Amino acid sequence: MEKVKRLKTRVWVVDNIVDKQQVYPQIREAVEWLRAGEVIAFPTETVYGLGADAANTAAVEKIFAAKGRPSDNPLIVHVASMAQAEAVAASIPPMAKTLMERFWPGPLTLVLPKRAKAVSERVTAGLPTVAVRMPDHPLALALIEASGLALAAPSANRSGRPSPTTAAHVLADLDGRIAGVIDGGPTGVGVESTVLDCSGGVPTILRPGGVTKEALIEAIGRVEEAAAVNDEAAPKAPGMKYTHYAPKAPLWIVAGPPAFLQRLVDESRAEGKTVGVLTTEENRDQYAADVVLPCGTRQALETVASRLYDTLRRFDETNVDLIYSEAFPEEGIGAAIMNRLRKAAGGRAISEQRK
Repeated sequence: MEKVKRLKTRVWVVDNIVDKQQVYPQIREAVEWLRAGEVIAFPTETVYGLGADAANTAAVEKIFAAKGRPSDNPLIVHVASMAQAEAVAASIPPMAKTLMERFWPGPLTLVLPKRAKAVSERVTAGLPTVAVRMPDHPLALALIEASGLALAAPSANRSGRPSPTTAAHVLADLDGRIAGVIDGGPTGVGVESTVLDCSGGVPTILRPGGVTKEALIEAIGRVEEAAAVNDEAAPKAPGMKYTHYAPKAPLWIVAGPPAFLQRLVDESRAEGKTVGVLTTEENRDQYAADVVLPCGTRQALETVASRLYDTLRRFDETNVDLIYSEAFPEEGIGAAIMNRLRKAAGGRAISEQRK
């Protein structure tokens, strides 16, 4: 049975960052808990992360316990300086340095050869590599700098659930399971960072995210995409192997026009099921379903990315038996959106051609 010490989860609200150099009292208190080996949720530009001292195995174990996270799923180490990155990585190839200069701080995680004993083996799941990123959020950077710690930090949600983009999402999943959460308001990007393997050979995207494949190619030239990870293989980065981001109701991705998706809705409702539809502002009036939730606009897929997890969680507040989601173009940020939807759907998809 999973052992999680019941905690009083503190909430520190920092909603008006005037001076980025100022260490706010809320940050100081959170730092005390981190140094004491507890876990603290904090905002980044992508989603809220659940941070612990990456060198403290006992603290890292609390991340896995709070989330119910599989033990072979590695964690990303968050840093606030190049010096911290160099302290956890055994080497940083010139190509990786180019990417750091271009995209850090930002939603790009680089997988590099790890420095021996720099972080807990639980962080790297025993792999010879370590995933590192510098978040582009003043509170995240302030927390890391004030603590002097490199922070192992997966998304601050129960494993398998939609990632949190607000402090309320964090509390819905982890209240009583973690020491505290810094409430910095909603996050911006909305989907996790891109994970790029730079540990040898051609740079390979292990997980699409906030930095697009097109932007990476423009910066360094050739970039490949990793194949799917089977059940036996150890994932080299988070988000590769397991079902993630899932709402409570089964989710189906539908490739086809609104009329086709509506036909599926009608068939399911005829069977007595309550049906939800995840759509966009352009198509919201195209559907007659029990719950229709728009998620951004197709004219700016960044808005879909930023609202995706919140929309999935909003379906949990309804009584739908199943959810049909529109599919999205897979260029740019659309690749990350579709990656998350496929994980949330557990591979369930319907296309008009195969119906």
